[in-house]
Amino acid sequence: MKKVVLAFSGGLDTSYCAIYLAQELGLEVYSAIVDTGGFSEEELKEIERRAYAMGVKQHTHLNETEHFYNSCIRYLVFGNILKNNTYPLSVSAERVTQAIAIANHAKAVGADYVAHGSTGAGNDQVRFDMVFQALIPEVEIITPIRDKRLSREEEITYLKEHGVEMDFQKAQYSINKGIWGTSVGGKETLTSHLPLPEEAYPTQLSKTEPERVTLYFEKGELKGVNEQIFEHPVQAIQHLQELAAPFAIGRDIHVGDTIIGIKGRVGFEAAAPMVIIKAHHLLEKHVLTKWQLYWKDQLSAWYGNWLHEGQLLDPTMRDIEAFLESTQQNVTGKVFVQLAPYHFQVQGIESAHDLMSDKFGSYGEMNRAWTSDDVKGFAKIFGNQTKMYHTVNNTAEWAD
Repeated sequence: MKKVVLAFSGGLDTSYCAIYLAQELGLEVYSAIVDTGGFSEEELKEIERRAYAMGVKQHTHLNETEHFYNSCIRYLVFGNILKNNTYPLSVSAERVTQAIAIANHAKAVGADYVAHGSTGAGNDQVRFDMVFQALIPEVEIITPIRDKRLSREEEITYLKEHGVEMDFQKAQYSINKGIWGTSVGGKETLTSHLPLPEEAYPTQLSKTEPERVTLYFEKGELKGVNEQIFEHPVQAIQHLQELAAPFAIGRDIHVGDTIIGIKGRVGFEAAAPMVIIKAHHLLEKHVLTKWQLYWKDQLSAWYGNWLHEGQLLDPTMRDIEAFLESTQQNVTGKVFVQLAPYHFQVQGIESAHDLMSDKFGSYGEMNRAWTSDDVKGFAKIFGNQTKMYHTVNNTAEWAD
């Protein structure tokens, strides 16, 4: 019997796929859930129970949280990456990691096929397909929901006919949770004008007294929160999330372009990611040079967009990662952040690499590294070509 590895979440689409692949196509189904920091132990056990209830041959939990950080999140931090200056790529980044894990699992079990439950209307179908085509080109991709153009009602009817008992009531909001944030979709995000209501967000406000936290970065990576140093940045992120999420911060709605060319909106909450990115950016503004910051902005925007479109495996991404990592050698120090209901403020930094040093002068106050004649000569040379242009072309309109 031929084998198929199914990317399995336990939801409606992948439950349909599990039964269809086994009973209609006669395949031996190996289901796998890829954990990127979004599941509790109870949820993982329930997904496993459901998989075996669907008749799969073997179910596997692939814990990819640290790999997701090492191969992806750290570069999102290094680049201060927010898609369209808003979205920390919470779900789009983890989908590529999940696809890679499924591809590797398919090779490990010697699968003839690999399957996912994506529809034909979103980004994930492209992300999964591209990764599979690159890493396991000899393995055929099966996508029952997309290929059969199934409606939700048709899937429910099929599962009921096959004796499946599960909660078919569609949740009012679609929630996708991972270590780098939680996406929230609902009827409001299908419009261009409606905000998500308070109750749509999974984490509700439960802290009201402002709280100051100290973040410690070492070469661009979050290593400590307050007085606690962590073995791995994943643990630091999770700890900061526990402190910051109850303030209901890091909420927004992202509006962007999908891979397939249509506009879309998605709500999200990402307390720790937003605090980390903003704190890291402030530290960089103190310790990096003007042109390091400039080129980081250019390359980081491109990197974030290409990652969003599922192109993590493009070798250009390794080149940009090498640049980003090089820029982090002096991004070490403390950042002080004030947490409060619905907002936070990055207040300041301490670093041995701080270029804002009074040894050279205080902006707008006093200098210690040059004379007034030095500045006069610099201004004359620095503006010389512009002076020549206006003199030669007699641009009198600028004199008014």
